[in-house]
Amino acid sequence: MTRNEQVPLPRYEGLWDSIVVDRSVKDRLLRAAVLSMELRATLPFHVTALHGLAVLTGPPGTGKSTLARGLAQQVAAVMGPKRARLIEVNPHGLMSAEHGQSQQRVTKLLTEIVPALADDGLPTIVLLDEVESMAVARGAASLSANPADVHRATDAVLTALDDNASQFPHLFTVATTNFTSALDEAFLSRSDITVPMPLPDEVAINAILTDALSGFATRYPALAALAGDPQIRRVATYLVGRDGRAVRKLVTDAMLRRLDVTLDPNELRIDDLLAAAEAAVLHELEADSAAK
Repeated sequence: MTRNEQVPLPRYEGLWDSIVVDRSVKDRLLRAAVLSMELRATLPFHVTALHGLAVLTGPPGTGKSTLARGLAQQVAAVMGPKRARLIEVNPHGLMSAEHGQSQQRVTKLLTEIVPALADDGLPTIVLLDEVESMAVARGAASLSANPADVHRATDAVLTALDDNASQFPHLFTVATTNFTSALDEAFLSRSDITVPMPLPDEVAINAILTDALSGFATRYPALAALAGDPQIRRVATYLVGRDGRAVRKLVTDAMLRRLDVTLDPNELRIDDLLAAAEAAVLHELEADSAAK
């Protein structure tokens, strides 16, 4: 367990908006969470067939975990108590080389510990990051030295989802994965909504850079003008194919190019961003050439 907090909290402000995806993606995820918790509280499972599970898929750095954390804050804003709970689990810590331990740990976590932490009845978002480590495709036994335990751990996840669907309607689980093909088909079939999180396109990269610079401008005011510079679009063209995390880090990479900028980020210029973007492309080309 890495996080158990009531929201809203100031540090989660802005998380939801910081992820640049089509607005319909966020709207659909929020509505799925709210509808699932509402319907499962009033109707039997055989009517709704809802498990209270969303799966966010896509490459690393596309904002899956951040969006899930931001979802809790959004749920708090629209549901009755105006509060919600965020519980975050690191599935890697559950898996054990000892025979049968993984299954026991998964069962205890999902059917005992998580419900106990959320026994106040608040709308609760449970984040299972990189869920492929605990819901491994059972047909891919080569992924584990002990295929029997892989089966048992995955079975435990599926059983817990089935049990919790009706017993704890205020729980909504968001699972993230970088490797959809590694997930068990029965797990995916239980997902109420699957949300692809692709790498940002040029338009999205431009928006991410603008947002990042605007954020820096709260501390370094001169960067506000840079955030509005139309040449940001030129920088974005160099970064197509990179994830959102790498795009944001380009700003600090550019700050490292000149000592005066490192000492005072207000001195950052569009040429610094362009140079950093060009250098990133060159480094990638050299790495590809060396790999060949």
